[in-house]
Amino acid sequence: MRALMILGPTASGKTALALDIARRVPVEIISVDSALVYRGMDIGTAKPSADELAQVPHHLIDIREPSESYSAAEFSADAWQLI
Repeated sequence: MRALMILGPTASGKTALALDIARRVPVEIISVDSALVYRGMDIGTAKPSADELAQVPHHLIDIREPSESYSAAEFSADAWQLI
């Protein structure tokens, strides 16, 4: 399976580009933003809006409480399962 990575600084248009691609080809989005794994991190993170999240399947967003840890190893395992 192929994976396309869209990388860049916060609020640089990555989500808009991913959604544009999703309109053309069937894809799912795997977030690699370390803050977005935590529920409630809606301010200062450029988290996709509810409308954006509804347009195409998104993964690894809002999967942990802020009081829970989430390591790079856990992210790697979760991402590989999705790919």
